[in-house]
Amino acid sequence: MKENFDRLKIGDKFFNSRLMLGTGKYKKSVDAINSIKNSECEIVTVAVRRLPTNLKNDNISFLNDLDWKKLWLLPNTAGSQTAEEAIRMAFLGHELACQIGQENNFFVKLEVISDPKYLLPDPIGTLKAAEFLVKKGFTVLPYINADPILALHLEDLGCATVMPLGSPIGSGQGLNNLANIQIIIENATIPVIVDAGIGTPSEATIAMELGADGVLLNTAVAQSKNPGQMAYAMNLGVQAGRLAYLAGRMEKKYYANPSSPLNQISKLL
Repeated sequence: MKENFDRLKIGDKFFNSRLMLGTGKYKKSVDAINSIKNSECEIVTVAVRRLPTNLKNDNISFLNDLDWKKLWLLPNTAGSQTAEEAIRMAFLGHELACQIGQENNFFVKLEVISDPKYLLPDPIGTLKAAEFLVKKGFTVLPYINADPILALHLEDLGCATVMPLGSPIGSGQGLNNLANIQIIIENATIPVIVDAGIGTPSEATIAMELGADGVLLNTAVAQSKNPGQMAYAMNLGVQAGRLAYLAGRMEKKYYANPSSPLNQISKLL
């Protein structure tokens, strides 16, 4: 395998893949397992509230069938309506990471959502929880609205990434906040992971072409007709977008410009 020199660094850990997958909404466990494999992702996010306190005694979850030597668990605090709830879920998430042999895993995807209809993140609660968890040594990946100023505040607090939403969770509306996401990317010195709303590989590609450092998605794969195939497509979309960003797009021109200019042809003759 060709060595990857363009690795994603979050906290003090490096990853080859820039695609992260969620584990909810799959109709069958085998679909989730195949999707994770086909996506070639290395970070898998799981809602702490959906897990038993002891994974070893759990005969329902497919998590015990995953190879945690190759995957990194990203516990998330989904379902937390207050900062206090999210903090509690973060500590429980670390305990679950310890159960799969990742004792040094203090990653947490921080979600504080008090809005039951649109599931939009609470900026005040997120800031409060993030400040506490960073001080406690957690690697905090906060899920936020595409708010450039909030993103800067979270970076100043010591968050490892910021994760602006493309559009509401599970909506598949795509990148409705492109302008603000681009500002966040331009201002940030930490990785920017576009999270939520992406429905197609082309939308994942657009996010990466903007300069996003990664993409996290779930519903677009889990609710597709063929989750394993869609996961593979998302993997390719993220890779294509990253390569295009690094290559640098051509300059847009007002007038047409022939791809085979006559003066260039004459020089070749």
